[in-house]
Formats: sequence, structure tokens, C-alpha cells
Amino acid sequence: MSGGRALITGARGQLGSELSPLLARSGDVWAPGREELDVTDDAAVASAIADFSPSVVINCAAFHNVDRCEHEEDRSFEVNARAVKRLAEACASSGARLVHFSTNYVFDGTSDEPYAENDRPAPRTVYAISKLAGEHAALAYSPEALVVRTSGLYGLRGSESKGGNFVTRMVARAREQGELRMVSDQMLTPTYTADLARAVGEVLELGALGLLHLTNAGECSWYEFTRAIMEVAGIDVPVEPVETDSGPGMTQRPRNGVLRSTRTAALGLSPLRPWREALTDYMRAAGLAAEPARKV
Repeated sequence: MSGGRALITGARGQLGSELSPLLARSGDVWAPGREELDVTDDAAVASAIADFSPSVVINCAAFHNVDRCEHEEDRSFEVNARAVKRLAEACASSGARLVHFSTNYVFDGTSDEPYAENDRPAPRTVYAISKLAGEHAALAYSPEALVVRTSGLYGLRGSESKGGNFVTRMVARAREQGELRMVSDQMLTPTYTADLARAVGEVLELGALGLLHLTNAGECSWYEFTRAIMEVAGIDVPVEPVETDSGPGMTQRPRNGVLRSTRTAALGLSPLRPWREALTDYMRAAGLAAEPARKV
């Protein structure tokens, strides 16, 4: 994206806050938060793209609280699908590229193998259905669209709607409660937003379009992820592995949420580093790493 202009929607979130300074090194960046540019305000979006004339629009805005999405269906589709269609239409009219982010939740998680770009989605929640609808909207209405699926995001900014990120929540809970319980039958690849942002910058330079999976390398359960967090933080608390509660009224989450990519090698894209290495670097940067281990 050297020398181009980038508009980043939802720029105050975990990923947007990493992308803004990264892309500003090589071009002009406008990174408004929701209070400055609401992606569900069609007139404001059209005006923003017309006035700023970006060469690329990177949509980091999303309604991603999975449990809330089940009860706020209209809001889910308003943000995750309809707003994406409007962005795609505006990008197509202006000649801008659109980069949109999606999720491993578009798969039902029943496969024994990681999911590749050409595997068939099977969403099982309002959140997942609305995100899949957003994928289709981006690719259908913008010929220059790139949809990036990822999983388990955490970063220095944290998620305002979730009260931080998973790492900070687990560290706080361990210190407050002295013990943890975590599901051991849901698999994922935790992904550091700083690593994802760098990969997106590289993808922009390569000009990739279509659908692409990007995560840190490797896989683990949420239980293993939690144990790794405690190890790096130097917090010695028991972590009890539990099975997913999938009873009536419970929001379904994919048991296998691991993604793989069949496109990165062909694109010449550098692979993202292993998730444990990324986690350690993040926790050091966030001031959460500690040695030696201590009991609480």
C-alpha cells in the first residue's frame, strides 16, 4: 500500500489500533473510531469515502459479542452484514479496495482437520451467520475485496465490548479468584493483533483478493491457552479443564476453530509465527509477563 491512502473503520479496537500506525509509515491514514464514523450510517460512510478518497478501506468494525448477538439479531446483521454491503458498494463506486475481517465461527467445528479457505462454512449462531453474510456482501459487491478470516484475537488495545481481551481477563480472574476453570474441548489458534496487522500490510502490498485465512501458527485448546498465559505471567493457580456446556439456551461455539491457509504459500506471504511465541511477546509488551512464578 506504499503511498496510498487508507481509511480504517472501527480503528479504536484491537486490530484497528495496530493497523493505524503500521500503515501510516507508508501512506496517509484516517482511522476514525465509532463515535467519528459509524459504519451503520450509510450517508456518513458514503461521504467519508467520497471526501477522503482512500485507495483502500479496511473494515475493523464488528459486533462480536457472541452471546449478545443471539439476543440482538437486528444489530448483528446491521453491523456485520448490511454495513459491509454499503462499504462494498461505496468502494466499488470509488475504485477503492475493501479489506474485511471475518471469523473461524463461520464453520461448525465438527471437522477433525483445520479449516481451509475452500471448506464449506456451516454457521451455527447469529454472530456466525451475520459474519458469513458480511463475507458474501463484501465479495459480491466489491470486485477488489479481500476477506480475511482469523481467530482468537488479543492485543494491547483490548476489546471494549468484552472488557479487555482473553489474556487480561484470565490474569485478572486468576489473581482475584486463585483458581480457574476453562473448556478443554474447543480448539483454536490464538492470534496476536500485532502479527495479524503486519501480515495484512504484507497482503496489501501483494494485492491479494478473495478469501484468505490468517492466524498465528499452531493450535491449542482454550484450556491450553489459559495454562500458557499463567505460565508466562508467573501465576501459580490451578486450572481445571472442563467440557463445553452445550445444553439448551447455551450459545454454540465451534469445537474445532482452527484455520489453515491454502493460499499463503502461493501468494509468497510470510507465515505468522507460532502462537506461544507471539503470546510471550505480547505479555511482555503489556507488562503481564513475570519471573519467577508466584502463588496468589
